[in-house]
Amino acid sequence: MSEEIPPAAPAEPAELAELARRFEAERPQLRAVAYRMLGSIAEAEDAVQEAWLKLGRSDAGGVRNLGAWLTTVVGRVCLDQLRSRASRREDPMPEQEDRVRLPDPVVGGLSALDPVHEVLVADSVGIALMVVLETLSPAERVAFVLHDMFEVPFDGIAEVLGRTSASTRQLASRARRRVRGATPAADSDNARKRTVVEAFLSAARGGDFDALLTVLDPDVVARSDGGTLVPSALRRGAADVASQAITFARFAAEGRIVLVNGSPGVVSFAEGRPLSVMSFTVHGGRITALDILTDPVRLAALGLTA
Repeated sequence: MSEEIPPAAPAEPAELAELARRFEAERPQLRAVAYRMLGSIAEAEDAVQEAWLKLGRSDAGGVRNLGAWLTTVVGRVCLDQLRSRASRREDPMPEQEDRVRLPDPVVGGLSALDPVHEVLVADSVGIALMVVLETLSPAERVAFVLHDMFEVPFDGIAEVLGRTSASTRQLASRARRRVRGATPAADSDNARKRTVVEAFLSAARGGDFDALLTVLDPDVVARSDGGTLVPSALRRGAADVASQAITFARFAAEGRIVLVNGSPGVVSFAEGRPLSVMSFTVHGGRITALDILTDPVRLAALGLTA
């Protein structure tokens, strides 16, 4: 998949412009790869920018498949970032289930989308799946994302990880089993999911405990991430989640339905400032997972406006 490229000689302006054009054509794919690897919009952009810098320092004229080469570069950059996180122990440890760090949500409106954004939304990955990806080891996450989500051959992933192809295949297989075992199934009809989200909002706004129980799956899981100042929390079961929803009904009062990672979700505002982003996983007409980001620092970085 990848090729060794020697250092580049100084490029002519026309050559540089053509290289930039080819890179921009690959940018959406590279951004998608990096976001699924890192769960951070800002870090994904940084990884893509680093790939551009590496490309500018290389002689790309002989590359047969620029997209594959750039995907390899982004994969290596993300792997280094994931390993750095692990060494600093920024991520919750598997045995500390009540500690949650949610990935950055990708928020969009429910109005008509242009074709490019329609493709991105259709290919989006739900927050619940991204949470599971956070529990994988750096090597497992790279192997799973590149192979299962972007169909990169194992030989190419092995080059990124510095492992054999057989070892890389085992990593992806192990990650796949963990993802399938921990990711709740989800309905695919956004119109029906929006109806469920609207019912949840109505019940929460009205403090209607019984109505909340009808829209929540008995085994629903709710995760919240308030950042460094507010401890993260994990709640299980419809009664506990319904009680919490009523307690924090102010989030629902100013809630606006949007797309969160391609699926109906809710953004709440106060005086034009975002208070929370809520992502819902819906299966069989009931909410099976609810992920809430309330970290003011990360919410501000999303650039959301009322």
